[in-house]
Amino acid sequence: MATNDRPYVIVGGGLAAAKAAETLRAEGFDGEVTIIAAEQERPYERPPLSKGYLQGSTELHEVYVHEEGWYRDHQVDLRLGVPATRVDRAARLVELGNGERLPYGKLLLATGATPRPLPVDGADQDGVHYLRTLADSQALRAAFGHGGDVVVIGAGWIGLETAAAARKAGCRVTVVESGPGPLYRVLGSRLSGVFAELHRRNGVRFRFEGGVTALRGDGHVREVVLADGEALPADEVVIGIGAAPNVELAREAGLEVNSGIVVDAALRTADPDIHAAGDVAEAMHPLLGRRIRVEHWANALNQGPVAARAMLGQDAVYDLLPYFYTDQYELGMEFSGDIEGHDQVVIRGSDLEFIAFWLREGRVVAGMNVNVWEVVDDIQALIRSGRVVDPEILANPDIPFI
Repeated sequence: MATNDRPYVIVGGGLAAAKAAETLRAEGFDGEVTIIAAEQERPYERPPLSKGYLQGSTELHEVYVHEEGWYRDHQVDLRLGVPATRVDRAARLVELGNGERLPYGKLLLATGATPRPLPVDGADQDGVHYLRTLADSQALRAAFGHGGDVVVIGAGWIGLETAAAARKAGCRVTVVESGPGPLYRVLGSRLSGVFAELHRRNGVRFRFEGGVTALRGDGHVREVVLADGEALPADEVVIGIGAAPNVELAREAGLEVNSGIVVDAALRTADPDIHAAGDVAEAMHPLLGRRIRVEHWANALNQGPVAARAMLGQDAVYDLLPYFYTDQYELGMEFSGDIEGHDQVVIRGSDLEFIAFWLREGRVVAGMNVNVWEVVDDIQALIRSGRVVDPEILANPDIPFI
């Protein structure tokens, strides 16, 4: 493939960025490839940060996307600790925090997301943690090693995985959630109860439907004060109340931004020279017929290569179903699809070994397998088929569902 006279520039140093660079080289692109990463670490995968690495079962070298020498060996200019500050679309330049202006032929924005801060007094004290970066996970891992009282604010996936890691380390754990149950907005009441019972069985206490009004301490957090006045003892606090996509570069460059950077099914913005991938991309999904933004590992893993192929002018479309997984105590789970607009939930199995199906107008739109393995392909095939199914067949473990 002919060398481009301007570098292909990737802004962001995560999984999507690394896989995009890998794909550019695998597809034969021999021009300059530059990754601009604000972090000092080379690209790594985020799931271990709240799972294996946080629990001590995954070694540090296992979290990285590539071996240290990969970028050098593949002539990828990996610039660490240098944030991008501005995109000049007219001149096709990326301005960097060190004052450099880097030209681009094609630009991929894979800028990820930033944890949402807890807007209460005392949230800036020592002992208050967010979990997004490798450094965050390392700090939490060390903190959990001291035992003591841990309060997790937010009962989403990060909050629950962090709670499980803290319990495994021997900490006393309380999870505070403003909703009526863990993952309630994601899974609904029936499945939320499964995760609540799982954590209670493993010693976690919950405080539902109550907000946090303050974090009290002496420079290091000591208590979490709830709206009803209860003060929870806290040696460490983990805040997991969601993340906001890093869209500032795109917005200031005049690109369309909604819940993320708006892109088509080829992950291309309205500017044909600029693509977006990963947590930051709000992409048109051909199967779902609407734009969605997904913040899970599989999205970054698979969107990076699609964006790279589209940057090379190939006929590339991202149409994989949303997918994510979690491991908490004795529960392993995989989820496929999108539950928006569902009107029925069917459970196949019981206790902690089941498949849940979400249906809309008789068609399966999402499925979650809990401690049932090697069924993801079948679940996704059923979702893609779009066919009307009999709920009684879905609920019967003795009858194949596809």
